[in-house]
Amino acid sequence: MAASTESFYLGFDFSTQQLKVVAVDGNLSVVHQDNVQFDSELPEFGTQGGVHIHADSLTVTSPVLMWVKALDLILGKMKNAGFDFSRVKALSGSGQQHGSVYWRKGTNQVLRDLQPGKSLHELLKGGFAVSDSPVWMDSSTTEQCQYLETAVGGAQRVADITGSRAYERFTGNQIAKIYKAQPEKYEDTERISLVSSFAASLFLGSYAAIDYSDGSGMNLMDIFSKQWADSCLEATAPHLEERLGAPVHSSAVLGLLSPYHVTRYGFPEDCKVVAFTGDNPGSLAGMRLQEGDIAVSLGTSDTVFLWIKEPRPTVEGHIFCNPVDRPSYMALICYKNGSLTRERIRNKCAGGSWEVFSSVLRTTPIGNYGNIGIYFDAMEITPSAVGVHRFDKENTKVSGEIRALVEGQFLAKRVHAEKLGYKIIPGTRVLATGGASSNKDILQVLSDVFDAPVYTIDVANSACLGCGYRALQGDTNTPALNHQLILVFGLNHNSGFSWCYCRARTKDCACSSSPGPELKNAAIGTLMEIHVQSDSCCYSI
Repeated sequence: MAASTESFYLGFDFSTQQLKVVAVDGNLSVVHQDNVQFDSELPEFGTQGGVHIHADSLTVTSPVLMWVKALDLILGKMKNAGFDFSRVKALSGSGQQHGSVYWRKGTNQVLRDLQPGKSLHELLKGGFAVSDSPVWMDSSTTEQCQYLETAVGGAQRVADITGSRAYERFTGNQIAKIYKAQPEKYEDTERISLVSSFAASLFLGSYAAIDYSDGSGMNLMDIFSKQWADSCLEATAPHLEERLGAPVHSSAVLGLLSPYHVTRYGFPEDCKVVAFTGDNPGSLAGMRLQEGDIAVSLGTSDTVFLWIKEPRPTVEGHIFCNPVDRPSYMALICYKNGSLTRERIRNKCAGGSWEVFSSVLRTTPIGNYGNIGIYFDAMEITPSAVGVHRFDKENTKVSGEIRALVEGQFLAKRVHAEKLGYKIIPGTRVLATGGASSNKDILQVLSDVFDAPVYTIDVANSACLGCGYRALQGDTNTPALNHQLILVFGLNHNSGFSWCYCRARTKDCACSSSPGPELKNAAIGTLMEIHVQSDSCCYSI
């Protein structure tokens, strides 16, 4: 353990499968770490992979008390190891988006009166009207989604208000299902929290407010007024606004840490609790995006993060309030056909060799002679379509594979990003992560399509990184970042955890836009026009 005057940063990660903690000192050296595996160390909850998958294979939940008991267990381990909690000054965190927790009537008073001699899971055993929380993996609310869109005026109208069309995993539709299927439990509910605000409540000692960014993933909040939308509330459940409480901005200081934790573990009395947010907004903060930037995760599925000033919601993709800059927004676009599709074309056209695949990319000119490919091996998310389609500059179906695939995937990302309001501006950067970001020839195509330099970044547990950033942002009374101690809780659906610091790190530029802008822009422009036309055709497939 470091000297008694040393300051510590703690990182907690409540993932789907485990709770993990890492402690670092002011130099970001790890001084303590531990974990709790839900399935093996808390077998009484009967989870597999940290969740309960119900008989219909659509309903997926997690026991609320499992999360609470895991926190008891890991804090106890730290205390027994002699960890000094008195050096922690502020905390924030993130939670898996869309999950919801239903506090039973009277539980707020229980939170205020927590007895330090007992564990949290003992004190809160009777505190939840719904014992198993719906989580992001749930897809059982199609009926509720259809009703919401009909009641509000269609999918586009829901998106215009809330930033997204109605989705099964979104919280409002989960609430509507509980109200319809279990009205007595809804009636017994005093407050509905997101997973993020639930976690914050355990530290605050009272119900924590939902922040604007995570609240954007509920199909309930007007992302422009940053208030609950009456039309969506009325289509979901009665007296819902009073159960949600008023939302707050993502860097709001909610209050000081509960006396329970001060007495039981020795936290300082002035330890601040900054609003918790969702894991996706936390990731945007952790990746240090700024206006004009785009982050592209190239994995089994591809994900695009955007910083937007003037959003234009559509029925594809999601727009959330920005967790870092209040007037701005962020967008999230998901694509199912990512690395598996790239691997299939590699196996088919390059004999399973990435070297051959890359060589073809290098030797085929930008624009692929006007040929483009759209490859949806599995039913795509953006747009909802399936099948393989190849076109030339005359919009006639043709053959051709490797560059057609890669350019087509990246052109789709640019087209859909611009539909949501994204603009390439001077200074735009593309931040790439995921397995395919190690292939510089793939990144070169990405750079050419966006006409911007590409940087590779390490975003392991970037939501936790973002929480540290927001905790610093929220704690405005601290004059120097180097002396601020942050307790960071990352509650997300990834099993890994590592501490990340929020300061900008030096990134190596992996690729810059290819020379010959006139030729390149003409080729890319032609392909984008083809892609817009063919993308529209995909809806009828």
